[in-house]
Formats: sequence, C-alpha cells, structure tokens
Amino acid sequence: MAGGRRRGLVTKSIFDPVHGPITLDGLALRLVATASFQRLWGIRQTGFAHLVFPGANHTRLEHSLGTFWVARQMAERFGLDGEETERVGVAALLHDLGHPPFSHTLDGPLREVLGVSHETVSRARIEGDTKLIAGEDGELARLLEGAGISPRGVADLVDPRPSRRRSRLPFSILHGAIDADRIDYLERDAHYTGVAHGSIDAVRLFDTLRHVGRRPYFAEKGRSAVEGFLVERALMYASVYYHKTVRAAEMMAQAAVERSAGYPSSARGLFTLTDGDLLVRLRDAGASSAALVEGLLSRRLYKRVLGLKELSASARRRWRVLAETPEARRQVEDELAGRLRTDPGTVLVDVAGVERREGPADDWGEVGVGERGRISYPFRPQGPWRTLALRPPSEWAVTVYVAAQHRRRATEKLTARAVARALG
Repeated sequence: MAGGRRRGLVTKSIFDPVHGPITLDGLALRLVATASFQRLWGIRQTGFAHLVFPGANHTRLEHSLGTFWVARQMAERFGLDGEETERVGVAALLHDLGHPPFSHTLDGPLREVLGVSHETVSRARIEGDTKLIAGEDGELARLLEGAGISPRGVADLVDPRPSRRRSRLPFSILHGAIDADRIDYLERDAHYTGVAHGSIDAVRLFDTLRHVGRRPYFAEKGRSAVEGFLVERALMYASVYYHKTVRAAEMMAQAAVERSAGYPSSARGLFTLTDGDLLVRLRDAGASSAALVEGLLSRRLYKRVLGLKELSASARRRWRVLAETPEARRQVEDELAGRLRTDPGTVLVDVAGVERREGPADDWGEVGVGERGRISYPFRPQGPWRTLALRPPSEWAVTVYVAAQHRRRATEKLTARAVARALG
C-alpha cells in the first residue's frame, strides 16, 4: 500500500491484482480501518473453493475494495454528482459486512438462526443496530454521520427496502444483472481460481455504459460484452461455485454448524466470527461438529452418491419444502443415515437446485442495449438468452452426499426410490 496527499487529503493507493491501483482517501480510509471491515480479511470470498482451486484464497476484504473501485467507475460514467458518488462508493465498500464465515456457505443457517439475509446484517452494522448484532458499537454510523452521510441512506443502497423509492442509477450500480458487485467477483474469482472462462470484458462494459434519464443501458457496440458476461456468469456457477466437491465441503461446514450443541439458539454468535475462529469453535465443540471440521481440515470430504436432475412438479414441491424448512431436511438426512446404520450427520442432502431464487431473469429483462437508434431489451423474450438467464446455478436439483467410508454401502442402498420414500 502506497501513501500520498491529494488536495490536502491523505491518500492510500492499494495495488490490486485485478483492477490495478485503487485509491482511498478521507472517509473511505477511516471506514477501512474499522474492526467491522478488517474482519473481512478472515473470510474467504469463495467459501471452500480453495479445496478444488488452490489459488482461491482471496477474501471478502479484497472483493469489497474491488467493488468500491468498480462502483466509482460506474458512477463517473453515469455522471452522478459528488454526494451521490460518495454514497454509492461507501455502500459498495461496506456491502459485504454482514457475511458470515465462509461467505455464502452459511447463508442457510444465518436465515434459520437470525431470520434475515447477510444484506440485512450489513444494514445493521452500518446503522449500528445492537439488537441484531451483539456488541455492535456504532462506529460505522458515527463515521458516516461525521462525514455528513446518512447511515440509513447507505444502508438503503446495500439492503434496499421495497417500500422506499429507489433512485434508478445509484440503485442499478449495486443491484442489477451487471452491477459493481458481480463485475468484481466474476473477474476476481476467475483470476484466483484460474478458470479462464470467467474473464469478462469489463473495459468494454465500462466504455459502453450509458443512461437515458435515470435508466441505464449499454451502447450497441457493447452487446457482445453484455452477452459474454451472461455466458461467463453461468459457466462460473456451473464450474466453480457449484462444483460438486466444493458443494460437498460447503454442506459439511453447514452441517457442522447445524449439528452443534444447542443449535439454533446457541449459534447466534457464530456469524460474527472469521473462518478460522468458526472452525476452532466447532472443533472444540466435539461430537459430529468436530468430526466434520476435522474432515474439512484434512480434506476428507463427503462423496456424492446420488444426484437427481429431472423432477416431477410434485416431487419438486416436496423437495422445496425441505429447502425452506432446514429442520425437515435434517430429519430426512437422519432417516437416510439410519438406513445405512450410521450416525446422524454422515448423510447430507443438498437441495440448492430447487431453492427459490430472486428473479435473475427479471434482472436481465431490465438490461437495455442500443440498437439502431433505440434501446432494445434482448433478454426479455423467450429464447436462448432468456434460457441462460433462467438457468439454475446447479445442474442437479438434489444431491446426496455421504461420508467417504460409507460410500459403497450408500451407493447400493440410497437409490432414488429409497430417497423418495424418506421424503414421504
């Protein structure tokens, strides 16, 4: 990190391997120095992807800095005034403060225990809400207020409330099909995993970004970059984020939390920890949680023994109940473990492929592209692009994983019919 001065302000230049130098000054520097932000050093951006892609050890802190840089670039392209640009930049910098350890790995337990998403936890940290976050000291809110910025205004960009009117351009920078968050994480994750098809053409996206009034769109010459972004996003989900071995590790970590003593009431404090803190806490807890953590640390991962791709409408509805009711899913897991005469926690069921997701296709329906003097919306009509936008992140609707030592027996006993019987 290099330092300097600009118009009387102390500045710091961080040398980022994805975007090059990222300059911070004033409020941004003070926010980065807070304990809430520094905690992000201890949270891996891609959860357990490093067990498959050894270079994927980058953190939420790096991603937050990168999102800040991208958001500022987009704000400048839109010609936002200084106050709006700073608010957008600050929101981008702080948008991931609410992530639990190992990022999205523990989204399910976070919702089960706290009843909210990580965006809402980010809001609580920004606004200094001590009801949701025990020990929150309100430092971020004080810094924002001291700089003349409303903490609620920043939080509304990070965790938008449907009842509040949204300013179209600032909102689109952080919440759109092609936003600052997605641009940075696709570029960054591709860089660190070494997966070439995640490399998006960010330069062309920036160069062709336009707006009419408060509605963003891309110039006609940027269409190929927009289409490439959609393709590369889909490929990254299929080949990295939902890689079967990555999912096995994530399911083990989730199970270690869910099967810890006193869960869910005892788990509230786990979501304020770093990755390392959480593993130590769970390993010290003993029983199945400790065994699962030891398996993660020594890379003795669970194996996939059954994957269901095609489901009838009624079967999909039944599996979706499990996706929305974690306790019911755990009961099915334990019944399947009983069929193998093994301990609870040795069989895990991944229902990511049937979970309801917040309108990715609707996001893409709002992406406008210039075409012969007008703006078209090529991702709205039914066709290959719409199909790609609607594509689920996992090719498997339901996956069953078992501890490696039970793999042979599970392959014989945990057939699709046996699993369906357990489902009821």
